[in-house]
Amino acid sequence: MNVTEHLSFFASLYKVDENPEMGMWLLYITFIALSILVYKLGFALKLPVLKSIVIYIFLILGCTILTFLGIFLPVGEGLVVAALILIIYKIRLHNQKKMEAEQSKS
Repeated sequence: MNVTEHLSFFASLYKVDENPEMGMWLLYITFIALSILVYKLGFALKLPVLKSIVIYIFLILGCTILTFLGIFLPVGEGLVVAALILIIYKIRLHNQKKMEAEQSKS
């Protein structure tokens, strides 16, 4: 069985099969960055600093599990799609609020 055929996009991009230690760290950092981006775009509330630190600690711990699943499953790709959808939503929301502000001035 050829393992390289079954790797996800990010796992094959970081060559987890050839250099597992560095590839797994890069995969882990990528998942942390994408998870924080998705959290900030879609779910973050204004919280006290200590509560925010606790949330980010659990987010980072959860990314450990996602990293192992993300070798063969499209976890990273799902995070990218979620981030893109939330970015589009935020842009449209910003444009709509801007249009409503302009209409209320008129």
